[in-house]
Amino acid sequence: MTSILLHIHDDSGMESRLQAACDIARAADGHIHCVQVTAMPSLMAAEVYGGAPMAPAVMAELHDIDARMRTRLEQQLHREGVSWDWRQVDGDIVHGLLSASTLCDLLIVTLPSGPRREMSDPLHIAADLALGGRAPVLAVPQLARGVMITGRAMVAWEGSQEASTALRLSLPLLKRAEEVHVVTVEEAGKYPFPATDAPEYLARHGIKTQFHSWPQDGRTVEATLKAAIGVLKPDWMVMGAFGHSRLRELVFGGVTRSMLREVHVPLLLAH
Repeated sequence: MTSILLHIHDDSGMESRLQAACDIARAADGHIHCVQVTAMPSLMAAEVYGGAPMAPAVMAELHDIDARMRTRLEQQLHREGVSWDWRQVDGDIVHGLLSASTLCDLLIVTLPSGPRREMSDPLHIAADLALGGRAPVLAVPQLARGVMITGRAMVAWEGSQEASTALRLSLPLLKRAEEVHVVTVEEAGKYPFPATDAPEYLARHGIKTQFHSWPQDGRTVEATLKAAIGVLKPDWMVMGAFGHSRLRELVFGGVTRSMLREVHVPLLLAH
């Protein structure tokens, strides 16, 4: 992972994102692309509410706030001793990050600890970025103090295209992990795949793994994975995102949404 996009935004998850990016940059000899997207409040952009005439003044104030944050973070980045650059753009945050990520190996955003109730709460954008982009997304818990990429990794494996994509894109980081645990929850009749495909694939890339077939015992898949996390205690986790359509997951719930809402370990997602 030599090219790391870091989402810059003044919220309570900024420090954990920054430390995670620095941890990975050091471990992988990587470069951090700091991308700061200044988004106009939707009310100010709506002419029907009479907000458009106020837009220039609002944007000027937002740019001033962002400039002060940039000064503070640049000073911290100098102290961290990592390679980095800075890009500031105006517009929609998700679109701006995706546009800036076309030549990046990894996007780092926050895994919020709850619903967004205040302006300082992190944005819930990991799912949109995983669905809309080509690079994997690392969602870091907002209270984390970084991410131990060289520690214990867990791979959720169920043979889908999404899980395969996540596995392939995470190879550079999995090679740096001290332990890699592949966990499968064998749902009867879902995928006609050999459960050992993932460990065999990783072995061909020089990555030793421990394979676990976790008993479902009448639980949902997400509950079973959370039980595995509780036992294995991984430092970070790899999983495919949205094996079903986003609409179906929104209506019926799903593994991705549940994991993003309830799991508090760094999640590397890909679709």
